[in-house]
Amino acid sequence: MELRVLQYFLAIAREESITKAAEFLHITQPTLSRQIRELEEELGRRLFVRGSRKITLTEEGMLLRKRAEEITALLDKTESEIISAGDAVSGDVFIGCAETEQMRFLIRAAKRMRDDYPDVNFHLFSGNEEIVAERLDKGLVDFALFIGQVSLEKYNYLTLPREDVWGLVMRRDHPLAAKERVRPEDLPGVPLICSRQMIDNNEMSGWLGRDFRELNIAATYNLVFNAALMVEEGMGAVLTIEGLCGTHTGDSLCFRPLEPRVTAGLVFAWKKYQVFSRAAEKFLEYVQKAAEEERAAEHGGAEDNGRD
Repeated sequence: MELRVLQYFLAIAREESITKAAEFLHITQPTLSRQIRELEEELGRRLFVRGSRKITLTEEGMLLRKRAEEITALLDKTESEIISAGDAVSGDVFIGCAETEQMRFLIRAAKRMRDDYPDVNFHLFSGNEEIVAERLDKGLVDFALFIGQVSLEKYNYLTLPREDVWGLVMRRDHPLAAKERVRPEDLPGVPLICSRQMIDNNEMSGWLGRDFRELNIAATYNLVFNAALMVEEGMGAVLTIEGLCGTHTGDSLCFRPLEPRVTAGLVFAWKKYQVFSRAAEKFLEYVQKAAEEERAAEHGGAEDNGRD
């Protein structure tokens, strides 16, 4: 299976037309049709369903598309690292990250690095823990930012001096909005919107005092933006971390922390025995320095409070 043929396949999948894909690739339609036919023969599977107006992927075609996109992304990343190798710090840094307001910590480190090395470019990929970990394991990102309890046996990591606070986001006219905090006994009967990961891992059962899945789960989400839309439309209240939804004064939603307080730590991770590009290696130094500075500032503040 040649890389060139995979790129042809991806072009057809994207354009949903052999004619349009051939125009995009600047090759003839018969040539492209022959290459794809030979690819299907090689794999022993149909990859496309030829319709009257457009071409769609079969189940096997969707799997190949996912893998082909990963292969081409890894090739592009490798090419970038080789081109930027040398004494000069330049090139690309790829970061997979969960949704969190504390991402600002890494963004500020990236900003400081770009001030010093303007030829470095950053690429962010947002997703849940499973998706981000998969990209890290496959080498598609250099680093990953995880929230909460994560299996870290395969990684080196740095625990960041930040944490997220869990709570409930709801409309301001919701009965629980009148409370300052949400307690376990407040949730039975309340339609909840929560992450699929939270249900699969039963993450809130310790706080709740019983199986979390016994609650009224109205919907699940992957990333929280669409979950916030569900809340605005009255589908329920979303369990999430603070800072991800518009809950400032004047917004239609509000955030109430859980009581007892539930927090989640943040971990900046990379694969063990990872061979970094110069840019990625330098970025790790900036993150480590920023973490050291923040911890030193917190320690100094604590000492000052003790003297007061």
